[in-house]
Amino acid sequence: MSTPTKPGTEPQKLTFHTPQWVSLVAGGIAGGVEAAITYPFEYSKTRVQLLKDSAIRTSNPLSLIIQVARQEGVGALYTGCSTLVIGTTAKAAVRFVSYDTIRNSLADDRGVLSAGRGILAGMTAGAVESVLAVTPTERIKTALIDDAKGARQFKSSIHAVQVLVQRRGITELYRGLVSTMMKQSATSAVRMGTYNVLREAIKSRGIKPNMFTTFGIGAVAGVVTVYATQPFDTIKTRAQGVQGAGIAEASRSVIRDYGIRGFWKGSSMRLGRLLLSGGIVFSVYEEVAAILSPGKYR
Repeated sequence: MSTPTKPGTEPQKLTFHTPQWVSLVAGGIAGGVEAAITYPFEYSKTRVQLLKDSAIRTSNPLSLIIQVARQEGVGALYTGCSTLVIGTTAKAAVRFVSYDTIRNSLADDRGVLSAGRGILAGMTAGAVESVLAVTPTERIKTALIDDAKGARQFKSSIHAVQVLVQRRGITELYRGLVSTMMKQSATSAVRMGTYNVLREAIKSRGIKPNMFTTFGIGAVAGVVTVYATQPFDTIKTRAQGVQGAGIAEASRSVIRDYGIRGFWKGSSMRLGRLLLSGGIVFSVYEEVAAILSPGKYR
């Protein structure tokens, strides 16, 4: 006669943890693809956030892109693009490997991550990527776009690095580190946290994640991220212009030029990018990870 299984003693469901190398490779590919596709939105967002530009008088992202293409050529929309693609590849790789590592340690026996722990994992991943990848590449990209408005002193991304380092030393590439870390930690916490909550919600309703549902919840996470973290992004951009500025000085310059609403300057441009990038980066990541680790439960 068999002994009935007592409640709570059922075999636990095995949970597959994504290997770190898979997170690194899949995250890097996803980041590079996303940056290359959405860069014109990033360019327009950064340009409108910098000091008043008499040549460009619109906050509509598509209108600004068209104006720049007409006045300066289509190539101008990709100023600093190579730097951002390289930086985003590294950033996404670091973000996903950090997030997945922390997620694996914080998830329960069923592999489920609570909302609070998802936010914590995202915040930590954002801080790590700020130091290892984001700040130097964002500094160069922002300086290149700022420099392109007037008499150009930078010939290329490499030349910009040389000039900035010769001018003030290697620490010049880390100008805006604090504001960047604030922005990336907040952005990653909101983005990864929102994505995790939505993904667990659809799984709890018996909906199996696929490319289309992943793109959808990634896009929603991008929209939430924009409006929750835009002030951090605006301050970071001002701090990383050609001349550079501290957090307090950057904040005062935003209020002086545009008032309190200026902290959300460029949000429509960033919305255009993150709406697409949220869908692209998560769907590409999940698909690449599934190919590299076919045993993963999704």
